Amino acid sequence: MTQQAVAAPDKLDAAVLKVAGVVVLGAIMSILDVTVVSVALPTFQREFDASYARVAWTMTGYTLALATVIPLAGWAADRFGTKRLYMIALALFTIGSGLCATADSIGQLIVYRVLQGLGGGMLMPIGMTIMTRAAGPNRIGRLMAVLGIPMLLGPIGGPILGGWLIDTASWHWIFLINLPIGVIALLYAQMALPKDAPQPSESFDFIGMLMLSPGLALFLYGISTLPEAGTFADAEVWAPMLVGAALVVAFVRYSFKPRHPLLDLRLFANRNLTIASVTLFVFIIAFMGAGLLFPSYFLQVRGESTLDAGLLMAPQGIGAMLTMPIAGTLADRVPIGRTVPFALALIVVGFFSFTQVDPTTSYWLLCGSLFVMGLGMGGTMMPIMTSALKTLHAQEVARGSTLVNILQQIGGSVGAAVMSVILTNELNGSQPIPGVTDPASGKPVTEAGLATAVQLQPDLLRQFPVDPALIERGLDFAARSFSNTFWVAFALVLATFIPAALLPRRREPSHLLDGQQGDEQPKTPVVIH
Repeated sequence: MTQQAVAAPDKLDAAVLKVAGVVVLGAIMSILDVTVVSVALPTFQREFDASYARVAWTMTGYTLALATVIPLAGWAADRFGTKRLYMIALALFTIGSGLCATADSIGQLIVYRVLQGLGGGMLMPIGMTIMTRAAGPNRIGRLMAVLGIPMLLGPIGGPILGGWLIDTASWHWIFLINLPIGVIALLYAQMALPKDAPQPSESFDFIGMLMLSPGLALFLYGISTLPEAGTFADAEVWAPMLVGAALVVAFVRYSFKPRHPLLDLRLFANRNLTIASVTLFVFIIAFMGAGLLFPSYFLQVRGESTLDAGLLMAPQGIGAMLTMPIAGTLADRVPIGRTVPFALALIVVGFFSFTQVDPTTSYWLLCGSLFVMGLGMGGTMMPIMTSALKTLHAQEVARGSTLVNILQQIGGSVGAAVMSVILTNELNGSQPIPGVTDPASGKPVTEAGLATAVQLQPDLLRQFPVDPALIERGLDFAARSFSNTFWVAFALVLATFIPAALLPRRREPSHLLDGQQGDEQPKTPVVIH
């Protein structure tokens, strides 16, 4: 039976593509919501009168929820069946979307986004488990390449769709749009997915989950309150950071004791997995964290509409779409140590332009830079993940996939929290305007705050006649704040070259089929999202 799996055709047949349609639809819905929200952050700032660091928790909370349920998904899929659990995840995501549209405070919106993330976090692990069983393990590279192309509709279409909905209707519709898609996906899943065959599953590490998830959330919450508190000495900053760090350290120490831990840190004994994980983690913090700020620069400094900001982000997704299928094919044939450094170099070249932004930087330069960064991104993340997991034995792949994916989601959460805090701190350094206060909060209005408010709401100029030189100084300061934040992210991308230099440069045999018995097939890595 193992030989039949190896002899499976290289091409993905109609039966596999039919099942893939369900997975792609769920993935697009999940990824679309991440990119849609990225252009809405300045809108949330205005609607809920909150800082950028605060509204960024609509992203941080979502990705932390994703990280929480990724290990739970594998255990629950075995116990309850993949089809049933996949449909539950779709329903949970869709219900969470509807609740987000009803939020009337930033706190409520963050809570509902966490609910969304609990559903969205299960969609990809379970979907890829379903796909692996349908396609077989020897076509993982091609499978991920095929699935990667349509899923890039999210990064390309999400900001455009989000901008259009916010401009023509309201921010509520960026969540309401998921309701019809969710219903269609549920009906499609009911018809297309094979019947469940639940099996007894190994025990789940609930103790580990109760330490890791709250620990990360508390630590990042402490960091995100720094701009408002103004100092690490404030108890609201150091207390949650200290408790969170203690929980994470306790989790690491505890993880070597259970037979089936939440994260199997023993796998780090595998050199390739360790190097790939470190490379991916540092890269995700920099790229995903800074990526949230690109639309905000177009909105707050350049005064673009949310639709135009979304359109300006499209070149990045187009660039990734071009290189992702090539990278997926190369990952099966060429050691990533020979390809990933070139992809990272493209990202560095494109990223540098954003460290130089001012209120008048050429759009041709910025869009060209985003396109080059997209080319690099398409050749970076999936090859690293695929190569790392190929060196694991069949019985280790599910645990390795869980480990790498949780690190990826944690990296996204850390990146969103840290970059938003840096930007908020930078903006808070702007000079207050004498005698001008915010009527809602009673706080002094700064030059940068007024300038970005005018860019987001141009009709404010009619209500409050302001010296144009004042607005110009404010926009210069805001642009420098973005530029300084991008410098931090740029330095982290450069740091990624250190572990990337240790990636394998020789072709190593795949162990994915080792140890298989009968019809048993190993689980596959989850597509990054």
